[in-house]
Amino acid sequence: MTSPLAPATLDGKVALVTGSSRGIGADTVRYLAAAGAAVVVNYRSKAPRAEKVVTEITEAGGRAIAVGADLTDAASVTAMFERTVAELGRVDLLVLNASGGMESGMGEDYAMRLNRDAQLNVVEQAMPFLAEGGRIVFVTSHQAHFIRTTPTMPEYEPVALSKRAGEDALRAKLPEFDAAGIEFVVVSGDMIEGTITATLLERANPGAIAARREDAGRLYNVSEFAAEVAQAAVDPIPAEHTRLVGDVSGFAPEA
Repeated sequence: MTSPLAPATLDGKVALVTGSSRGIGADTVRYLAAAGAAVVVNYRSKAPRAEKVVTEITEAGGRAIAVGADLTDAASVTAMFERTVAELGRVDLLVLNASGGMESGMGEDYAMRLNRDAQLNVVEQAMPFLAEGGRIVFVTSHQAHFIRTTPTMPEYEPVALSKRAGEDALRAKLPEFDAAGIEFVVVSGDMIEGTITATLLERANPGAIAARREDAGRLYNVSEFAAEVAQAAVDPIPAEHTRLVGDVSGFAPEA
């Protein structure tokens, strides 16, 4: 796969991407590594899958380590950053890609714990290690970003509300980021073909993905959206700290 970023764009930088053993996170970490960054492949429980991504990157001449962490566990997050800094020196780029909430058996409050509380905790834990001039990228969906003005399908609503709560909690920290010389950008995309979330939504609401594809004209696939996330790591910060990927004509902007 060809990186959207030019080779050496991120030489000397260290990037940590949460939830990067598969899907959008894995492709994002591949793109960042191809651009020269030393990367941390974060995973929750699937170590072999993460190590496979690391091997792929290192065999291509890149630098990567796999670090497991349950983002809802503060001690686990602390250990992740401590190991990252011990092995790679610092963190220049933090991509908050991990999310969820549609899994079964995780408790009624799991979506909020993962998509708001854990995101905030990861950032707060990262701040002492983020180099000045570093950047935080928060990955979300249009269905979550616009949830206050545009309803989404009932099956996804708890996730959308919790991801928007996470986005709001991080935006509230903008003055703190500015004071520390840290940049912040939200990358919002439509439903992404081939993701676990899309699969679960289709299972719960057959035809949902096809209907959204028809409304939007097209949907991005995993590698296409990951390229946008990687690009957000280096492009100038857009207006309102928000990079919108794909069609938004069906979503009402906030007043």
